Amino acid sequence: MKKIVFVLLAAITVLASCNDYETYGDMKEKERNAINKFIADSSITVISEDVFVQKGYKTDLTRNEFVKLDKSGVYMQIVRYGCGTKIQNGETANIVCRCREYNISSDTLCVVTNISYSAASPDIMRVSCTSGTFTASFTKQIAYNMYYVYGSAQVPAGWLVPLTYVSVGYPEKEGDEIAKVRLIVPHSQGHTTASSQVTPYFYELTYQREA
Repeated sequence: MKKIVFVLLAAITVLASCNDYETYGDMKEKERNAINKFIADSSITVISEDVFVQKGYKTDLTRNEFVKLDKSGVYMQIVRYGCGTKIQNGETANIVCRCREYNISSDTLCVVTNISYSAASPDIMRVSCTSGTFTASFTKQIAYNMYYVYGSAQVPAGWLVPLTYVSVGYPEKEGDEIAKVRLIVPHSQGHTTASSQVTPYFYELTYQREA
């Protein structure tokens, strides 16, 4: 009788463990739900890539528009197109990036380098463009920047998506503004932590060439 009870308890434990286990599909579904909730709570208007092209690659800030880019799954809002020029094919450049990073799933502000007290801690990424494809790595690990917090020189792939559309220069005269975007980045386009935890992040991000 004791053996039967032990077997039943073991079976119940195994079943409970199975029920607690999350598959990759389960985690992706939770990510989609978190993104959709964030979009709804933030009153974001999502437009298709076709509409984005028809509008001259613009997102309407008055309607809080974000375009969902088909290839990457990144949602992008262009706030400022920036001064200077786009990164050209065959070019390599150092870009200063300042960001606000927000974990959508946990409703947590993670990294802030775009306000006065953290202005001395930007990330510098070295970017190369080859046949329209961008690759990059962080070059300086400064206290509290992305490289420092995550301990990796890997640039989230989602950060490179806007470089197709914005100019990256250095302000030289009155009226010059650096490029600024807002992004919803799914785990597949994020850093190693985002990828391993299947977690989406929101970014407010600026780009300018290193002086």
